[in-house]
Amino acid sequence: MAIELDVTINESKTVIQLKDNQGIIELSNEKTISSDKPLIYVLLKAKALVDIGHTAKDKFESTVDFDQIITIMPTWDVEIDYVEQLLAEQIEANGIVFTNTRQVTKVPASAFKTVNDYVTLIGRILATFGYPLAPIETKPVKKKPAKAQHRWNKEVSQVEFYIDSRESKATVMWQKRNEMLLKAGAKMKPQAELNKDGSVGFSAKMGEKIRFDHQDKIKNFTTTEDIILKSVNEVGLFLYFGGTNSWLELLDAAGKSIDEYTVVK
Repeated sequence: MAIELDVTINESKTVIQLKDNQGIIELSNEKTISSDKPLIYVLLKAKALVDIGHTAKDKFESTVDFDQIITIMPTWDVEIDYVEQLLAEQIEANGIVFTNTRQVTKVPASAFKTVNDYVTLIGRILATFGYPLAPIETKPVKKKPAKAQHRWNKEVSQVEFYIDSRESKATVMWQKRNEMLLKAGAKMKPQAELNKDGSVGFSAKMGEKIRFDHQDKIKNFTTTEDIILKSVNEVGLFLYFGGTNSWLELLDAAGKSIDEYTVVK
């Protein structure tokens, strides 16, 4: 697959603009970052990778000795924490150990393919410019554990499940394969938590979008009518912006989770 880029090269910096607003990569011999948006940085010393992280806007500090820096400003709809995590995993899969201890970020299964495709694209571009973060063709990214599968059945369609968690409270029924009935009077978490750098996370964006789609049935963060949602995960995003395994949050009157009713073993 051909990749179209706009490239600007000067004495100290190469700026690579991806098409269709897919982000910007900079290869620099400078030791500072100048940006009004959050970005990922990869530090190098004598062409060897020594550190990776992300920074909010132009705030950048590092105790690591480096002589080159790669910065990656992803497209707005790809969560920066997730891109950093998969980039680091791809690098570490090839035996490279970073100087600083990294904080691991869990990439949800719902976002993994999109982020992994984006990281693969970034890897191909950097390899072309002489910075192979990982030999993509010979060492694939580590596979994530298989996601649990759940199957709707007639029994579960008759059960009321209750959520009382994360500032939300609701009654839910899985009435059809692609229909979750959220009963009127559900209490919603008012505000999503921001990322450490102050940015809005992927789950928060998704939750706000679902709320916007049903805004005529919400008043003061309480639903005024029954609402039909598509899945257990969508219920979690709508009520409390996700951030947990919602299959374990929906419990019947005896405390049995919807996961126990429907998981395929």
